[in-house]
Amino acid sequence: MKKNSSIKCFMILILLLSVFVPSCAKQDKPDAEPDIMQGTDPEQKTELIVSDKSLKAAKTNEAGLGGVDKVNKSDKTQDSQTKPAVEDKRDQANKIAGEFFKQPIPAGNYYFILRTALMFGTPWGGIPSDLEQAEKRVWDDLILSYESFRRNITVTDEDVSAEIEKTLKGHKVSFDWKEDKKAYADWTKTTIGGPVEFFENQIRHLVKLKKLQKEILDSMKPGVTEKEAYQEFLNEHNTLSVELVQFDELAKAREFYKKAKKSKRFWDKEKKREEQEIKKEEKQQKKKRKSKFLRPGFVALEFLMHMWKFPQDAVYEMIEMKVGSIYPPAPIYKGYGVFKIIEIRRAKKEDFDKYRESYYNQIKTRKKYQGFNEWLANMHKEGNVKKYIKVPENIF
Repeated sequence: MKKNSSIKCFMILILLLSVFVPSCAKQDKPDAEPDIMQGTDPEQKTELIVSDKSLKAAKTNEAGLGGVDKVNKSDKTQDSQTKPAVEDKRDQANKIAGEFFKQPIPAGNYYFILRTALMFGTPWGGIPSDLEQAEKRVWDDLILSYESFRRNITVTDEDVSAEIEKTLKGHKVSFDWKEDKKAYADWTKTTIGGPVEFFENQIRHLVKLKKLQKEILDSMKPGVTEKEAYQEFLNEHNTLSVELVQFDELAKAREFYKKAKKSKRFWDKEKKREEQEIKKEEKQQKKKRKSKFLRPGFVALEFLMHMWKFPQDAVYEMIEMKVGSIYPPAPIYKGYGVFKIIEIRRAKKEDFDKYRESYYNQIKTRKKYQGFNEWLANMHKEGNVKKYIKVPENIF
């Protein structure tokens, strides 16, 4: 009886947080290709990250999230322990977003967390760029919120103030938010798309989840071997510059490779022809297209593997080749690449001792985050998550 009462308190608490949910508008789709030159390792994020694009999107009601207040009022009079019947699922979907651990999740909770997820990137999940990512992030955050309540994670006013300070500093505001209440309220209205109370509830919610994640990460004690640390050293201290030609089809990549191996002039002739075609198209005012000849830069093998998705065996074979050599087709972030070696700098084995400790710590941190992700995936399974509503399609 006590457990059910506590869970009901959790549902009421998060409903109170979600009562200020404003509307959210349609967002532009990201480019089909990832911004491979600007990517960051999610494991390196330590602060909440605010999306300017998502904040601006909050000003209109195209996404249809403006009716949450009505849902909340209905939910407050509903028995939070009532499990929606299968045959009434469509009717219940207007009030119950789903369930896990045999507990119903009010739609108000769902939309509050969706609205927050569209604004804030976090150490455990970036800002969604499509429906699939949004759905995953919402249910991840719902489960984290549920677990933070079960663990009695507390957030002080000082915690919230500190995070607000960081957020406003990131936006380079000129006012003192504690002294100039009007400027602060105007900022939340124009930037967040809602009142001060809503913004501060979002921050309180996210800080609580950050504290939960830290508690889970701190509880993990993964081991690291000398072999793992040395491999990481090699990945980051071996440096390689290549020029690659990107193909969608493997057969075309193989055809290009054969011609490039047969004639040393073929590569440069094809590159020049490609550049002339692009210039001609620009003069004809056709849609500008990117060249299929790409250069990631003179970068660590780690960067090529992580951001450009070069296979590990491929980069280690390339770094043993001579400058000017052509490497055969291999999969990359999109399609396949044929590679020309431009510059090489190999790691010095004797330097490893200077970096040994840092690589042990780096791998330990990575394993902790992997462990956190595995824990979260297991929570989804144990909770037997059931979803009755979906993210509105017109958000993206």
